[in-house]
Amino acid sequence: MSHAHSIFVAYAALLATTAVACEPQAPSAPSKAGAPAAEPAAAGERAPWPIFRGDAALKGVSPGTIGTELELLWSYPTAGAVASSPVVAGEVVYVGSDDQKLHAVRAKDGAPLWSQPTGDIVEAPPLIVDGVVVVGAHDGIVYAFDARSGEPRWKLETGDKIVGSANSLRSPDGKSWWVVVGSYDATVYCVEARTGAKQWSYTTANYINGAPAIDGDLVVFGGCDAVLHAVDGKTGEKRLGLELGQECFVTGSVALDAGRAYFGHYGNELVAVDLAKGEIVWRYPSSNDQPYVSSPAIGVDRLVVGGRDKHLHCLAKADGKLLWKVPTRRKIDGCPVICGEHVVFGSGDGRLFVVRLADGEVLWSYDLGSSIFSSPAVADGRIYVGAADKRLHCFGKR
Repeated sequence: MSHAHSIFVAYAALLATTAVACEPQAPSAPSKAGAPAAEPAAAGERAPWPIFRGDAALKGVSPGTIGTELELLWSYPTAGAVASSPVVAGEVVYVGSDDQKLHAVRAKDGAPLWSQPTGDIVEAPPLIVDGVVVVGAHDGIVYAFDARSGEPRWKLETGDKIVGSANSLRSPDGKSWWVVVGSYDATVYCVEARTGAKQWSYTTANYINGAPAIDGDLVVFGGCDAVLHAVDGKTGEKRLGLELGQECFVTGSVALDAGRAYFGHYGNELVAVDLAKGEIVWRYPSSNDQPYVSSPAIGVDRLVVGGRDKHLHCLAKADGKLLWKVPTRRKIDGCPVICGEHVVFGSGDGRLFVVRLADGEVLWSYDLGSSIFSSPAVADGRIYVGAADKRLHCFGKR
């Protein structure tokens, strides 16, 4: 048995016991609820949270701030658990659901705008780019819909399920946007955003769970082959393949900042990697031999990350030194968001938290009564997050 196949088998068994809050069907015409139309962000206008983690580098930092006098403003029901993480463009929030649909909801009041069926569970977060919303599903298909109307635009068939968000970068000629997405078929695909025309693909030795992070023309991601990959976004050619060690499967997404990649793995560590040197700069071990599935949010001098040890951890960016940690009652697989002086995150214990970035003091919390594995989107002073109660929730100040 090959080493790669051994990893594949070992991880498949592991996944069966520690699931990550994770038949093709042609899309039909979108169902519309008769609510007044809402506009996605106009071409050239920056959406407030157009992608999982907020930007192409997946840093998890909101450009705005969030208060601590928050109320539940609305909840939008779906027919399945919402492990997908929402994204926001203009007046519209988009989120997937285990009901096998992508939903578009009015940000102001949660009114349904449209929903589109896929062929299976939609655990992956959507991506908004160049007038389309792109999302992968467990049927192994990447779907693209018109962001305003929900009309189908194109589909990309891969060889296995998709649980991570797509990302985007400019084409080499600057005239269009390219979409980059990974699949459980061990391949990252790059296609043109408006047409789905294939540009390149890059194959690894095992599943790809997380979203690829992008800095300029560099596409960076980890996988269940226990390797950190860096690929040229223009050509799909390999730039880096850093082996992390046996069973160091990367099931979350990498965050990029100032030439470093920050991420956790199933070797029970969070690590920082110097991409130019291809070296691990520091390692932060789990306190009780638990993996990191959550992806870190990267601040000015510190980062925060959720752990399966039931804590939110804050570390110094320079050396990985622990600054503080906040306990919860269950694992934290969702990803935190830094909003000015605050951090927003959800826990498997069903609570949504706002804590102070400086020292981790809990300033506000809300018990949804149902596990949160969705990562929050923070835009225009509001928090949007999905939960296992089959709903998308919006919190803010009235």
